[in-house]
Amino acid sequence: MSTHDLYTIPAELSTWNVEMAGASRFTWEYDDGRDRMLALYQKGKDKQWDSTKRIDWDLEVDPYDVLGIPDQTIAIHGTPLWERMSERTRNEVRRHGAAWQFSQFLHGEQGAMICSAKIVESVPDLDSKFYAATQTMDEARHAETYARFLQEKVGLAYPINEHLKALLDSTLSDSRWDMPYLGMQVLIEGLALAAFGVMRDITTKPLPKQILAYVMQDEARHVAFGRMALRDYYRNLSETELREREDFVIEGCYLMRDRLRGRETWENLGLSKAEVDEAMEATDHSEYLRLFRSLLFSRIVPCVKDIGLWSPRLRQAYADMGVLEMAGQSLDALMRQDEDIAEKLDAERFAQEEAERHAEVAETVELGRS
Repeated sequence: MSTHDLYTIPAELSTWNVEMAGASRFTWEYDDGRDRMLALYQKGKDKQWDSTKRIDWDLEVDPYDVLGIPDQTIAIHGTPLWERMSERTRNEVRRHGAAWQFSQFLHGEQGAMICSAKIVESVPDLDSKFYAATQTMDEARHAETYARFLQEKVGLAYPINEHLKALLDSTLSDSRWDMPYLGMQVLIEGLALAAFGVMRDITTKPLPKQILAYVMQDEARHVAFGRMALRDYYRNLSETELREREDFVIEGCYLMRDRLRGRETWENLGLSKAEVDEAMEATDHSEYLRLFRSLLFSRIVPCVKDIGLWSPRLRQAYADMGVLEMAGQSLDALMRQDEDIAEKLDAERFAQEEAERHAEVAETVELGRS
């Protein structure tokens, strides 16, 4: 089945062409480079995995209860609009919400794949090119995984959200080599990593938990890569150059915040315009979504501070968004946790499979005896 058959909103059949600027940079310096960057590159090589083997695709998923989480997480839950809905419509709300969320993950991963390929092309130092090449493969695997999940388990998809598209456009069309780092590694990947983490921790369903945990294991390295490269580079920029990067971060954060509203999901449920407006009003005032939005910046804000973009105007922008307190988060601790959760999931899952194989062998031997 074509993905276009799954889209709730007709998506363009032609490719989306972003005119890219900037130079492709070769380097003839093949010395070892930075130890920490090369260690990250080695880890990127060691941690490659195959989604067809590491993920248990035989697990069933209820498309009307993809994550197995309470309805209280739905923005309109408890409102008059929710109370008027039939159970059939509520099922569609659940399905469309999950489809929209995972569709944006999918489109973001393709964007990350293209951005990391551009980093390989444009970054001046070889150790960064090496690592970005491993990330390009990671992002291809993530896009493959989310596409399969939507096609085989959810059966519904959404085109790219306009706010995510706008940020990708400005990230890819900028001629400066550091902007794909800033737009993708810090903003888009940072927000995605936090969203994956919230969903990984609250889902009660094993298949989405596996997918989110394994993708996060990779994404933690990607954010570390952006931090390392930009921290070194931004130390030497002028005040004017830093201000330009801060402008980009502020605009990008507002785009990421607004993309979470998901108006298109409500418009595709057969609701009247008044009901769509009612749903958006509930979305804007949902206490759960307010907390969710705040948590989504738990990876971005400390990363922006870490790379040296921390002027009073940037802090004020985060204060206006209600996320300034996230600056105190420890990125290193969060990334260690991401790594540990994925490895623990592997250990539990493959130990269970090994036990089942032993039991099957023992049963076969016993049948042979009898």
